Amino acid sequence: QLQASGGGLVQAGGSLRLSCVVSGLTTGNSAIAWFRQAPGGEREGVACVVSDNDDTVYSDSVKGRFTIASDNAKSTVYLQMNSLKSEDTAVYYCAADRAPLCSWHVKFDYWGQGTQVTVSS
Repeated sequence: QLQASGGGLVQAGGSLRLSCVVSGLTTGNSAIAWFRQAPGGEREGVACVVSDNDDTVYSDSVKGRFTIASDNAKSTVYLQMNSLKSEDTAVYYCAADRAPLCSWHVKFDYWGQGTQVTVSS
């Protein structure tokens, strides 16, 4: 089970931190990812982490602005989002897969509910 939270309304240039609490999986050796879907758009992979492998992957659209991090003791994965832009507005979802591999070609088996992020310009 995955529980996402932390979304909200923020001005362009601001920051937000999303949290994903994971149960039933070990966050350290699982692939935990954040996806987003804007209205009328396709779902897009944003960031992924396998902390035991020090493996992180980011989409080009967020590289340098977003940071994904895992706190295995709390079974929580965070997405720190800085320098937010209006185009970051979307529903953000966390997802997990037992295979310890970050790849957008992986079919993530576990999904949480979304959390809305709205960036005003």
